[in-house]
Amino acid sequence: MSEASNPSVALSTERVLSASPQSILAAFEQPERLAEWWGPDGFTNTFELFEFKPGGRWVFVMHGPDGRDYDNECVFRETGPGRIVIEHVVQPWFLLTVTLTARGGDTHLAWVQKFESPEAAEVVRAVCEPSNEQVLDRLQSVLAEGKA
Repeated sequence: MSEASNPSVALSTERVLSASPQSILAAFEQPERLAEWWGPDGFTNTFELFEFKPGGRWVFVMHGPDGRDYDNECVFRETGPGRIVIEHVVQPWFLLTVTLTARGGDTHLAWVQKFESPEAAEVVRAVCEPSNEQVLDRLQSVLAEGKA
């Protein structure tokens, strides 16, 4: 089922970042950079395996500010330059597509997180929508500091 025919399976956000698509791609492809901003506010990450290439695996633990650990496993389906597609292969399953489009010296970033059903999207919507915004806020901060 396409997102266009059923938009309720997807959560999406977008923003314009003051960085080049190449700088944003570097923030994804360099695990030490990605670990700095991946996840909502207060989260940290421990990467066990990180293979940033099509078909590459990404196994990591997100450590919540409440002390809880969240195991994650993903497969990179596409890795740029203008598009990154990450399949989260453990529950909840989703396909995250990040599209980077140059706009002068800035970049328009579109973030679409597609779930297997409208019901699955609805279960996580209240947590994921603000969390995705926080992730992009953290990315924006890392880019502004020149870390990426």
